Amino acid sequence: MKLLIDMNLTPEWVKALKEDGINAVHWSTLGALNDPDREIMDYARTEDYVVFTHDLDFGDILAVTEANGPSVIQARANNTTPEALKATLVKALNQFEERLKEGALITIVPGKVRARILPLKQK
Repeated sequence: MKLLIDMNLTPEWVKALKEDGINAVHWSTLGALNDPDREIMDYARTEDYVVFTHDLDFGDILAVTEANGPSVIQARANNTTPEALKATLVKALNQFEERLKEGALITIVPGKVRARILPLKQK
């Protein structure tokens, strides 16, 4: 599984995840700092990445488009550093690996994870 780290998270995530054998890349090495979320989503879908973000817009995009992917992991915490969330993220990646391959929206907070299968249906 490959993770695409969004611009709103520190590039330190790449190194922290590689320590656990997780293939990760930060968007700053792939695109412009001000690229729209849809461009990041399109890239992730095409290149088979799971997006890791602190931006709730990615979940909104999945809901509005009722897309099957890419999978997105949202960090819902004030402190989004690897020191604060890495253990929860790695646990979520292991626990929901199959769902992430199929298409899922995973929300993580320190010590807690919630998963929703894609496509998300609007109410």
